Amino acid sequence: MDKNIDELLAKIRALQDELEDEYRQTRDEWLQKKIELAEEFQRQQRRYKTGLFRFLLRTRLLVALTAPLIYLGWIPFLLMDLFVTVYQAICFPVYRIPKVKRSEYLVFDRQDLPYLNIIEKFNCFYCSYGNGVAAYVREVAARTEQYWCPIKHARRVKAAHELYPNFYDFGDAEAYRQGLNRLRQQFEDEAR
Repeated sequence: MDKNIDELLAKIRALQDELEDEYRQTRDEWLQKKIELAEEFQRQQRRYKTGLFRFLLRTRLLVALTAPLIYLGWIPFLLMDLFVTVYQAICFPVYRIPKVKRSEYLVFDRQDLPYLNIIEKFNCFYCSYGNGVAAYVREVAARTEQYWCPIKHARRVKAAHELYPNFYDFGDAEAYRQGLNRLRQQFEDEAR
């Protein structure tokens, strides 16, 4: 009986090894196919790339002349990014407001696109940074507003931030006074 069990266990181990080899082979084939498809995708994408010289020749003169003004925007974006980062690092712990994760708002992934030339990649980097900083600043400001002044405006606000619907109606002093600490407490509950 023991010999029979040992033989069965050996067959099971052999079958498991065979199955594992089959999985490994299938996985390796799939990875190879994935690499081939990725390379083909890159080749197809590169077909749409406009060379730098051709890109510059096709650029309208007024567009080229305004580029320095656009790129000067780096200065206020960098200053705002720095200020808001320092502001929340110092103030949010005091107010018990959870910090905004800057990395969730600043996303840089377009440089991997093979159909963009160096200028287009730089422009995408700049736009990603500018819009990311704007979104980051907006979230920090929204959390600050919820802490200090969660009152809706009398007029409709276009594109209000996501915390705004929780604010108290304009002129509803009772709700504001009774609920202000509750809204502040939400931050503390989130932090836990």
